[in-house]
Amino acid sequence: MTPAPVLILASTSRYRHELLSRLRLPFEVVAPEVDETPLHGETPAKLAQRLAMAKARAVSAKYPDAVVIGSDQVADMDGVSIGKPGTHERATEQLRSMRGRSVVFQTAVAVVRAASGFSGTALVPVTVRFRRLNNEEIDRYLRAEEPYDCAGSAKCEGLGITLLDSLDSNDPTALVGLPLIRTAALLRQAGIDSLGPALAPLSPDESDE
Repeated sequence: MTPAPVLILASTSRYRHELLSRLRLPFEVVAPEVDETPLHGETPAKLAQRLAMAKARAVSAKYPDAVVIGSDQVADMDGVSIGKPGTHERATEQLRSMRGRSVVFQTAVAVVRAASGFSGTALVPVTVRFRRLNNEEIDRYLRAEEPYDCAGSAKCEGLGITLLDSLDSNDPTALVGLPLIRTAALLRQAGIDSLGPALAPLSPDESDE
């Protein structure tokens, strides 16, 4: 029987690490060395897709026998890319500009297995409408959660959900940073099935008993 290929997440994001862990597949983490500078005239959706594939291919080149997952997310407001703020001041500017408006979080995932020639990608947009936040709410939120490493300055898996009026997506995990529905589908195509015989047993707190 052919051994299952090694699975690698080409990202050091703790959010993507936590999401991929939900599939209960053993995997390793390798940081991709990719220039994330947008190309001239590149749309947020194209940028997310290009970077997701670039990350997967960069790591796959070093580990050709592995199945490698790359992902990227770009906040898209009227066709303009909004990246990670990095600082409190930039996060404040981002949230003030987005209040009362709809923002599309373009989340892309790519899976590459160089040894078999497989590569696949998917784009999962999530449309989020922000409440008409006042300045005090924005400041209190940022000081409470410090989401400075998140595109768009909001962590929906935490307190950031209170900033929203609504969200629309066919895969809510995409908003956190890795669309698990599409990721699982791409992994199956690459030869890894999370519901296969290697599935780990439920822990006591996960069971119904």
